[in-house]
Amino acid sequence: MRKVILLALVLLVLGGGTVPAHASTLELPEPTGRHRVGVTELHLVQHGRSDPWFPDETRELMVSVWYPAFPVGRRASYVPPALAKYYEIEPPVGIRTDWGAIRANAFVNAPSLPGKFPVVLYSPGVGNSRTMGTILAEELASRGYAVVTVDHTYEAAVEFPGGKVRTDKVFDLPIEDPAEIEKAKQRLMDAREHDVRFVLDKLSGLKMLDLSRVGMVGHSGGGVTAARVMQVDRRVDAGINMDGWFSFGYNRPELGVDRPFMFMGAGSSPQQPPLYGKPRTHLSEPDWRTFWDASTGWLLDLNFPAGRHYTFTDAQWLLPKLGGDHTGLIGTVDPAGAIDAQRAYIAAFFDEHLRKRPQPLLAGPSPRYPDVSFIR
Repeated sequence: MRKVILLALVLLVLGGGTVPAHASTLELPEPTGRHRVGVTELHLVQHGRSDPWFPDETRELMVSVWYPAFPVGRRASYVPPALAKYYEIEPPVGIRTDWGAIRANAFVNAPSLPGKFPVVLYSPGVGNSRTMGTILAEELASRGYAVVTVDHTYEAAVEFPGGKVRTDKVFDLPIEDPAEIEKAKQRLMDAREHDVRFVLDKLSGLKMLDLSRVGMVGHSGGGVTAARVMQVDRRVDAGINMDGWFSFGYNRPELGVDRPFMFMGAGSSPQQPPLYGKPRTHLSEPDWRTFWDASTGWLLDLNFPAGRHYTFTDAQWLLPKLGGDHTGLIGTVDPAGAIDAQRAYIAAFFDEHLRKRPQPLLAGPSPRYPDVSFIR
């Protein structure tokens, strides 16, 4: 596979090779909230919008909705069957294992609990599947949120109804001229913004959702997507950028936002553009500082000094259990501690800003989460 555009990013995603591992008994960590979780998939077709990469096609997306539910039926597979089969050829984050054997905690198409739930949108990093945000989605759903995880078609392999897998064809496009590569990056980020706004449009038919309270969180390019969507769509009330850099295309950091926003950054890494050796904070990265200074809403910057870029994905849980982090994607942070801290701070952020419940955890460092630094 010739991934000629976004080459540095792809090398980061794939690391330095593959790691043989086994997943027959691996399960995701149980959510800590009081509710059990259900999950359902939606196939969304945006009639009238051409696909940004293949204009002869209509833009189609797959999303998952995670929600408080009655524990009825079977537990969901972490990776759907056809996609798991594809991963035998193209393993995510360089890990070869039986992806189809891993189980999530959610129950497939389980009936939702009564009531309407605040909504949190999740966008994965560029080149990543929405699957990589499953641990966070289940956690927030167990705490009373409806979480909508979005795949951006042709960036990563996506399974559609009928077992059809659409692969990451964007990285196969024969684009080599530097100016055209920059245009492709811009098209990719523009497409993500349009994808999320379309998903929001389509959610109005789900009675369990309280669309008067909407947040968004994303990893890497997904975090930048959260900022972009908030700038143009007032339906999103609060957002989180987990280690995403604005310099991937033009992403308007100088506009900031006027609603609550939280940064979550990783420690230093020689692989991380544009810092190359510095932690990602609003004090060290110029674009984060530009966004921070331009924003007029509530702001918080948290850093995981011993973490790395993929600390903010399910890789933080999976890699140590599937042979170890041989690629430097998650750093030396304690896996369980990092997962616990992310779940706690992200839930506290949305509890405070979507539910209007004050959260002392957000006021300063906590001895319960020593892996997290507050950046002032």
